Amino acid sequence: MANSYFSNYSQSRFLANSSQMSGGIQLPISTQIAPKSRVSSSKHFSTSLSSGSDRSSTKEKTSNGSSPDGSVPHPLRNTWVFWFRQQRTPGNKLISYEEGIKKISAFASVESFWSLWTHLAPPSALQPTTDYLLFHDGVRRPVWEDPVNISGGKWIIRLKKGVADRIWEDLVLAVLGDQFNEFRQVEENGGGEEVAANWEDGSDSGAELPEICGCTISVRQSEDIISLWNRLDGDVKVREKIRDTIRRVLHLPTSTIMEYKSNNDSMQDKSSFRNSAIDRTPLS
Repeated sequence: MANSYFSNYSQSRFLANSSQMSGGIQLPISTQIAPKSRVSSSKHFSTSLSSGSDRSSTKEKTSNGSSPDGSVPHPLRNTWVFWFRQQRTPGNKLISYEEGIKKISAFASVESFWSLWTHLAPPSALQPTTDYLLFHDGVRRPVWEDPVNISGGKWIIRLKKGVADRIWEDLVLAVLGDQFNEFRQVEENGGGEEVAANWEDGSDSGAELPEICGCTISVRQSEDIISLWNRLDGDVKVREKIRDTIRRVLHLPTSTIMEYKSNNDSMQDKSSFRNSAIDRTPLS
């Protein structure tokens, strides 16, 4: 049943240790076996690649940017970066959050995403305590204190062990496939009409920053935790719309408990998931 996907650890406390952890920090990229076909069942992408050989051909580009077979890569709206974090080093020594973060790769097209995705170990193959982090390239480091993240927060869903692989994939594809792109801060002009607010960052590029900063999955001893980070914590209406979209794209049952926590609160109590606010708003 769908309800069995979710853990009951809504207010759980997790120690940052595990007897199963061993060895050093290693990027979770499989080099032992050839990439297998992983065509997602998600509806969030209109374009998918059906085989490892098709995906590998995108590495070779002609002078006009197309592949040797004449196909043109399908660009994403933003460039995205995959990160990996492991909290232990050789000898099982605890290290800081920042020290444990490793950049895996950046990508900007559907084809380059699938080429990377098929080589990543799924969450079920990761050891506690490790994380996958996916953020757009406007976020310099996937931490609370990053200038893009600092005023935002995240929606949190706790999963029972063994079900995270598909739900994580669906969340990633929803983010990359612009399922959350409609969320823009709005303000009223003099005539009472809602107009899009200017979200330009302080850089010379003048690029508009998306409301969704990224998403993460945190593999823990007794549960797996997915979270979706948004840029502005103060807009309650936008937060609620993001919550409802998460429920829709992940097909969450009505009884699902979701939590929200601002990055400011996380900086205060030095925790991503403790003391979060539980949202029990029923599905409409």
